[in-house]
Amino acid sequence: VVEINCHGGIISLKEILSLALKAGARLAEPGEFTRRAFINGRLDLAQAEAVIDLIESKSSAGARHASSQLQGALSQEMGILKDGLMEILSLIEASIDFPEDDLESFSPPQLITEIDCLISRIEKLVDTYTEGRLFKVGVSAVIAGKRNVGKSSLFNALLGEERTIVTSLPGTTRDFVEEIITVSGIPLKITDTAGLRDSSDSIEEEGVRRTTNKMDQAELIVLVIDGSVEGNGLDIPPVLSNGKKIVVVCNKADLPQRVSLDKLKRLFPESPVVSTSALYKKGLGELKSALASLLISNPHAQPPSVMVSNLRHKQSLEKTVGFLKQARKGIESQTPPEFIATDIQSALHHLGEITGQTTTEELLDRIFSRFCIGK
Repeated sequence: VVEINCHGGIISLKEILSLALKAGARLAEPGEFTRRAFINGRLDLAQAEAVIDLIESKSSAGARHASSQLQGALSQEMGILKDGLMEILSLIEASIDFPEDDLESFSPPQLITEIDCLISRIEKLVDTYTEGRLFKVGVSAVIAGKRNVGKSSLFNALLGEERTIVTSLPGTTRDFVEEIITVSGIPLKITDTAGLRDSSDSIEEEGVRRTTNKMDQAELIVLVIDGSVEGNGLDIPPVLSNGKKIVVVCNKADLPQRVSLDKLKRLFPESPVVSTSALYKKGLGELKSALASLLISNPHAQPPSVMVSNLRHKQSLEKTVGFLKQARKGIESQTPPEFIATDIQSALHHLGEITGQTTTEELLDRIFSRFCIGK
């Protein structure tokens, strides 16, 4: 191993790298060192995937989850599930190999009970995927509303910095601006957008079109209304009627209020309504609590110690459950044990995909291609 140290000037680094390559070195493949650790048994595949999750984490909660997986929390749970499946499989195979013996341990009702316990445990793990995905990837949110209702002021207040230009002139924001904030440990990619209105200005019209597109793509919408102007923003944009999660913000609470919060609650019965003053940064805590309540069922609860955030893991677990249910049905209908054993073996195969005990080169190439060079 040769380690070269130099100062951080980009030109010097490029020249040294060029000389090293000319001398016979080669650039590492994406994820090559983590892949070597997996191949040599230092990490399993779930732990290897946690490396890139830790690098790409957008919140402290996401980093903690990735770190827990890297330390083997998910792998240990897979080991427990595998041991349970192997115990069931050994009993079934013993009944196949020694059909003439009356094996006291082979009790169909007991096998069904054990399979049900495994199914329940796996399904609880699958149920953590939605929340796990939130901590890992986050949610896209759009701040929307009419012109001059304080969208950019609210955007800046949430960020804690002057990220967008704010003036008393309506229509200042023409294009959208995106930043990431953290709400209850969940990364929230929040977008400030142009005011919604009909316009003859081609530039403003394009801004409104982009706003509408962003609202259509967003998972959550922060609808801002000027509480100091009667009827301002109370006409609901069509894009909000398609089941979007919405938080209604009645802004400019520092001015005399002409919009009733009760009326807003009647217009949006399924959405939280919050009063704020973006100018004086009032009501931001209540707004973040309202956002958190829409994202997770209990924002104050601790996330489970083992959580699934990878779609590949979720799909493998679901396939495992499918074969277990098939095996259970086979036991109930007195299917020959050879077929039941095949279902349990298939369940073991899909469970092994998570930690890499059963995998293919194609899958490994796809996983490690996400890594940066080296790592």
